[in-house]
Amino acid sequence: MSLPRAIWRSARISEHLLTGTLITALVALLRRLGLACRWYPRATRWWHGRLCRALGLRIAVHGQYQPGTLLVANHVSWLDIPVLGAQGQLAFLSKAEIRTWPLVGWLASMSGTLFIERGAHQAGDLAARIAARVGSGSSVLVFPEGTTSDGQALRRFHPRLFAAAQQPGIRVQPVAVRYGSNQAPDSIAPFVGDDNLLTHLPRILRHPHLAVEVHFLPPLVPGHRDRRTLAAQTQAAIAVALGEPAAAPPPHHEATAG
Repeated sequence: MSLPRAIWRSARISEHLLTGTLITALVALLRRLGLACRWYPRATRWWHGRLCRALGLRIAVHGQYQPGTLLVANHVSWLDIPVLGAQGQLAFLSKAEIRTWPLVGWLASMSGTLFIERGAHQAGDLAARIAARVGSGSSVLVFPEGTTSDGQALRRFHPRLFAAAQQPGIRVQPVAVRYGSNQAPDSIAPFVGDDNLLTHLPRILRHPHLAVEVHFLPPLVPGHRDRRTLAAQTQAAIAVALGEPAAAPPPHHEATAG
């Protein structure tokens, strides 16, 4: 039954990608005419949700998404984007090279994705851009591990992505994502190592139903905590939600390097 299932899902996804392209093209045209498209974030959320259903994902959400926050999540797979994008009207922080990808880069740019150069010293500018988005009532989601993991253990959270949290009024909401369950983590969902979309997507399409857990944890008010401390505390909160041992937080200090 896996082959017919994969064919059916492929057809649904192809139709859905075409729908998303047409909607985005319409938005691009309307914007060129000087018209606001305030409905587009809602359409983007709908598009992510419908993609999840086409992929056969079964998402269980725990806790409550808080709009107007800096969302911080662990990163397991490219599936994290539609899974989390379906939960609210939010923008993602992504590596700059995605902007040059055919179609995907255009769709990401149109939906408000913020792009970051790897290794670039732009923490101040990036923090200001994120803070401006969050301050306007929008949410921005970052993956501070900087890459995907196998879902078995968290990677180090990079403190520089927490610079925006030091702006006045910015709250940080940790988000834990797990594929499968605590008792039986799914081995197909992680997008790691030599994986590429052409080999990974067929495995997802043949999967009967991939279970996903999303845990929205209580927001943190950074206060006077430095970036390293905030990164460690956010990582610890996500680790606890995933059933992993939480690492001890670093000693408190006022330095902002990271």
